[in-house]
Amino acid sequence: MSFFRNQFSNVVEWEEFRDDMIFWKWSNREIKKGSRLIIRPGQDAIFINQGKIEGIFKDEGTYNIDSEIIPFLSTLKGFRFGFNSGMRVEVLFVNTKEFTVRWGTQNPIMIPTPQLPGGMPIRANGTFNFKVSDYVTLIDKIAGIKTSYLVEDVKIRITSVLDQLLMKWISREGKDMFNLQANASDIARGIREDLDMEVMDNGIAITGFQVMSFNYPKEIQDMINKTASHGMVGDLAKYQQISMTDGIASGKVQGGGAASDMAGMMMGMNLANEMMKNMNQGQSQGQNQSQNNQGQNQNQNSSQGNGNASSGSASGGGSKPNFCPNCGAKNEGANFCPNCGHKLG
Repeated sequence: MSFFRNQFSNVVEWEEFRDDMIFWKWSNREIKKGSRLIIRPGQDAIFINQGKIEGIFKDEGTYNIDSEIIPFLSTLKGFRFGFNSGMRVEVLFVNTKEFTVRWGTQNPIMIPTPQLPGGMPIRANGTFNFKVSDYVTLIDKIAGIKTSYLVEDVKIRITSVLDQLLMKWISREGKDMFNLQANASDIARGIREDLDMEVMDNGIAITGFQVMSFNYPKEIQDMINKTASHGMVGDLAKYQQISMTDGIASGKVQGGGAASDMAGMMMGMNLANEMMKNMNQGQSQGQNQSQNNQGQNQNQNSSQGNGNASSGSASGGGSKPNFCPNCGAKNEGANFCPNCGHKLG
């Protein structure tokens, strides 16, 4: 009798395990009395009978099916093995880890922008993370018709909608189209939420989405770099001078002929223009200062005249004031001011 028991016993385990495999189904075989179930770390074993989940086992280890598994199955707990009969069920092994997948746009995405009528051609790359979240949905939508499911299958599903989502969220969150990296976290957050809704009906959850970099065409990237250089220098004339100086120092503008002479002449002209501009500004400031000083002196003289006139009229009694109290003009003993005609006596 023991001979037949050993002959019919078998092992239920994930036989074709791959690190990039999301699930694998043990099926089309009978489980005999004395069979063992082996669950390895990072695996869950789901017993399925006629498309319905009978039990889910998550703890790693080796189990005797007829004594340690069957008593916990929902509708098969009363099953008894006969002499030459076994139990026909399917066992779905699920990889419980979180998967990380690299993604990248196959072709440039044309992002609408006012600066470029035809759109801004942008490429992007990064990673996304996912894991199995709903066993019932997974079995109903995928495992019911597939014996295995790979990470590549999920990647194909994701990349089929990724271009549209990138266009949507770059247009919405890309406030500075020439510096998208500054808004990468907001763009990635929006895409993750949309992708999670996209694969939720397969029992999978998107747990993370990252944009590592945005890539512009070379011409546009050169323009961005040049604009940044101008902004750092702050003045176009200075930028030209620095560029020319760097060119001569690096040897890019060299030779004893026309190139070097022209470079030197242009630098000399630029420097002369700057010197003349500075001199004109200095002269203009000097003239303004001189005019301001003259005006201040006249005001001081007028104030002094008024003060003297007042003191003269107060101390002189019937004598004529030395200065007209009305206009401040000097008086030499006249009864009326020779300047404004004001009566002085």
